[in-house]
Formats: sequence, C-alpha cells, structure tokens
Amino acid sequence: MTTTSAPLARGSALRETLARHVLVADGAMGTMLQDADVSLADFEDYEGCNEILNVTRPDIVAEVHDAYLSVGVDCIETNTFGANLANLAEYGIEDRIYELAYAGARLARTQADIWSTPEQPRFVLGAMGPGTRLPTLGHITFAELRDAYAEQARGLINGGVDALLVETTQDLLQAKAAIIGCQRARATAGSDALIMVQVTVEMTGTMLLGTEIGAALAAL
Repeated sequence: MTTTSAPLARGSALRETLARHVLVADGAMGTMLQDADVSLADFEDYEGCNEILNVTRPDIVAEVHDAYLSVGVDCIETNTFGANLANLAEYGIEDRIYELAYAGARLARTQADIWSTPEQPRFVLGAMGPGTRLPTLGHITFAELRDAYAEQARGLINGGVDALLVETTQDLLQAKAAIIGCQRARATAGSDALIMVQVTVEMTGTMLLGTEIGAALAAL
C-alpha cells in the first residue's frame, strides 16, 4: 500500500501516469450490485437507488471495487452515477446529492489506496451520470443543472477522487452545465482533479437531440 497525494492535488499524479501509458478502468457498477444480496431495507425503501448503498452497505460497494482492483484495473469509478438532481428527485432525496457523492468517493478512495503500490498506483474516477432532465428540452434550467453538478462534484472532490467523469451526456447544454459545475467546484476546493466528459452518440451519428459530434466538440 502507498499513500496517495493530497486530496487537492490528486489530478497531477493521474496526468503524469496517463502521459506514460494507457490506463485500464473498471466495468459496470450497477450490474455487480444487482448480483449482490441487497434487501429493500438496505435501500432505505428507495428501491433501485444504488447510491444509498454508499451509506447503508458500504461493505457491498467496497467488495465491487475490490473485485475490479484484484484483477488489475488502474482506475475505479465511484458508485455515484445516479447521485444527481434528476435521479435523486425521483425518490424525494435530492437534498442528499453531496452526502451520497462524498460517501461514494470515500469508499472508492479507501479501496484504491489499499490496492495501490509504487509500481501500480490506483486512481478514482468520480462518476457523474446524465440524469433525465435535459435543459435544451426545457426539463430544467441551465443554472439549476449547473449548480446540481457543482454540488455533486464538490462531494466527489472532497471525498478524494482523482478525476471527475461526466458520463453519457445526451444534450450539449447538459454537457456544458456539467463542465462549468465541475470547474466551479474544483476552483472552490483548490483542486486539480481532471474533468473528463463522455457524450452519447446515436446510430444516426448525432447526439440524442440531433447535434453533430463535430459541432458538439467544437462548442465544448
């Protein structure tokens, strides 16, 4: 086991390692949790809200991280894909964004540090899913979405992630809100965590709302 860099300077180590060689990340978190013996009580009656397990069954989440780390992955994602405004609002617990993001980050950080060696440091990617509210379609305002992403990013950074991974965005404004939210959280914390962004491309070759990927990348 090695001691990783200070929480607010973790991004530098990840950047340096990426410059040297390709890193391998883990696989699906949700699929692994579905195979675990989880009760409705473990979900605090919020059935299907995997992020609740970060506080009620951290042992199960840690086991998932360990399963991936044991086969040699370099990076693990936090169990926070759904720790966002849209998903948690469906359960009426949108006020727990920071709590669940922070708990998920701390769990992943702990397990990554346990498995780290001088030859193979392990890194933590803060998973930030897209939710279901798209600003371009008027489901939510840009400012609301930006601030919710900032709150989630704040919890992930304070929990010790090396990078913020904005996943599977479907709307260009959604991606922009996420990036600005992450930048604000990072600036507030004095963190150098990387910001990574994924977009979802349909079979038509465009994003869900018809945006061409070239235009999307230019705009971001």
